[in-house]
Amino acid sequence: MLLKLNNLCKQFGGLKAVTNLNIEINEGELIGLIGPNGAGKTTVFNLLTGVNEPTSGKILYQEREISGLKPYQVTQLGIARTFQNIRLFNNLSVVDNVKIAYNQHASYNTVSALLRLPNFFSGEKEITAKAMELLKIFKLQDIAHEISSSLPYGQQRRLEIARALAAKPKLLLLDEPAAGMNQKETQDLMELIDWIRKEFSLTILLIEHDMALVMGICERIYVLDHGETIAHGTPNEIKNNPLVIEAYLGEEVQQC
Repeated sequence: MLLKLNNLCKQFGGLKAVTNLNIEINEGELIGLIGPNGAGKTTVFNLLTGVNEPTSGKILYQEREISGLKPYQVTQLGIARTFQNIRLFNNLSVVDNVKIAYNQHASYNTVSALLRLPNFFSGEKEITAKAMELLKIFKLQDIAHEISSSLPYGQQRRLEIARALAAKPKLLLLDEPAAGMNQKETQDLMELIDWIRKEFSLTILLIEHDMALVMGICERIYVLDHGETIAHGTPNEIKNNPLVIEAYLGEEVQQC
């Protein structure tokens, strides 16, 4: 078991954003987390990555409790994420955005960087080479030195995923990666996500509103509504679940 959420709750004042959430994810799986707007999906990601601390319950990652750790500590353990609203370093180049994520694995220390010692330059050369290799995978190598804010939306999305991979995660959290993409871009992204999972030996937890993408690549799906799990199962089971249909359509589904 790579990740286990045990009766996880998060309350903001009188608002219960997440209630008694139980999720289990095995290594290598690609799992979907879906639900209507305001269902609590992004709050779950914030809890997993240390942005918020649970009100109660436990987060177990590789059998270690990580509830309440700081975001940088969570990243060091091997969990990386993207965001619903893209959060690149807009004034930096494409390659520098990726290099920043690699820096936690740098072979030189702060003193070497400040004094510009030889191992700093060799380490920087190595990081740049690795960043360029990653950009090539995402077909961004030709614009490596452009400012990231100048990129079209779809390329910014791909860059954010590339930056997350540079942190060398075991668990990758993707928060609506297809948001703002057209049908062709979404299809390409679906193929890319499936490929990087196998190529980088990743486990992926995916939040997404595009049901074609979710149903096309996820092995299991958890459905949230008002912070509570209302369904869990395979894509086939989920798309035919009356509670899921009701949550999305906002009306009671008549049983036959």
